Amino acid sequence: MRANSAAILPRSLLVPLAAAAAVRLLLLGAALTLSGTSVIASGDTPSYLEPGRNLLLHGGFMTGAQPEIGRTPGYPLFLALISLAGPALAALVQVLLSALIVLLVWRLARALCRDERVAWLAAWLFAFEPVSVIFSVRLLPETLFLALLLAGLERVALFLRERNLWRLMQAGLWLAAATFVRPVSYYLPIALALGLIGTLARDKKLRWQAPAIFLLSVLPWLGAWQLRNQIETGFGGFSSIVVRNLYFYQAAEIEARVEQRPFTEVQSSLGYPDEQSYHAHHPEQAGWNQAHRIAFMRAEAGRVLRAHPVTAFVVQAEGSAVVAFTPCATELLRLLNAYPEDGPQRVVSRGPLRSAVGLAQAHPALAAVMAALEAVLAGLYLLAVRGVIGGGLRRDGLALLLTVALYFLAVSGGAQAVGRYRLPVMPVVCILAAAGWRREKA
Repeated sequence: MRANSAAILPRSLLVPLAAAAAVRLLLLGAALTLSGTSVIASGDTPSYLEPGRNLLLHGGFMTGAQPEIGRTPGYPLFLALISLAGPALAALVQVLLSALIVLLVWRLARALCRDERVAWLAAWLFAFEPVSVIFSVRLLPETLFLALLLAGLERVALFLRERNLWRLMQAGLWLAAATFVRPVSYYLPIALALGLIGTLARDKKLRWQAPAIFLLSVLPWLGAWQLRNQIETGFGGFSSIVVRNLYFYQAAEIEARVEQRPFTEVQSSLGYPDEQSYHAHHPEQAGWNQAHRIAFMRAEAGRVLRAHPVTAFVVQAEGSAVVAFTPCATELLRLLNAYPEDGPQRVVSRGPLRSAVGLAQAHPALAAVMAALEAVLAGLYLLAVRGVIGGGLRRDGLALLLTVALYFLAVSGGAQAVGRYRLPVMPVVCILAAAGWRREKA
């Protein structure tokens, strides 16, 4: 099968696609039966839905009476469209999209590896990958983000094979769209462009032409949104959520450790979690606009991080470990209305070992589910290591996968880290694990 026939869907892929859809639909049905629609549309979902509906119905990306600068419009608009018939049908659409990501994993693996069986096995692994299954049901941006991200990465992989600059232009557009869904990929194009310079070091023409074309297909779109924020609010960044996380999570966690106070107590003293609490703790800011408040938060968070750089690094690293190794059993059990009310809340504060010991003592059934999911994750990681060492992937393709995985683990750390942030890493792990499995069987 030729590389340029990637649009062809082999019959052998229909089975993992059907399996992926079946397991996700089964979880959705169980969640709706045992917990109702509230569990799939809880947490951050309303903060995406309100500005999305305002954009769809009134033409303005607003929350309340103010322009929205925390959320970017990609997922809010998508959610507003698919939720017109209710949250249950919205979750159904998202579940089906998650199943189709299996196809994107197959396409990416196929572009990176000449062994068709590796691509097929990667699709099978991702069909049952727990984080993808669990968060396909929740109305959160991870699933849509991953679909757009993989579409872009597959274009980059095809460029590495074909040296066709049109592939990079397509990749840039997909990655720009992904960043409008989740700003976490804001710096990924820079990392990929640097990788292209290194990969094409011996090609004097493409060495600079390729990264330039790639960045020109991404950055103007991101710059346009920053210009919108600047004009409407005076805030010139892409998303204020980064600053809020630094202030309410990273800086709060650092101060809690330095002062030996509970994290939630420090958060509360900073004005978390809502506008009313914030103004109660900062009455002098009652007349400030959004840009002024965000500038204050950035300055205060920066001051704390500069004063305690070692603690800041430790918090960031521990958060990356949480992202990498949290099994997400808590989210699964909450979907099934089986999570204990006094279950563990913060692994970062207590540390993974103390949390695990306390959990096993207080909730052995929950600990068993966590252990089972952790075992699956550990198995994938071990196979992925074998895939890195000798899985038969081309050097440039392997560099692409590792760059993406390390980027998301690094930027997703910190005190706000949760297991669902691992989702962009798992297609990489599944592809490498598939290569490792093939090496084991060879």
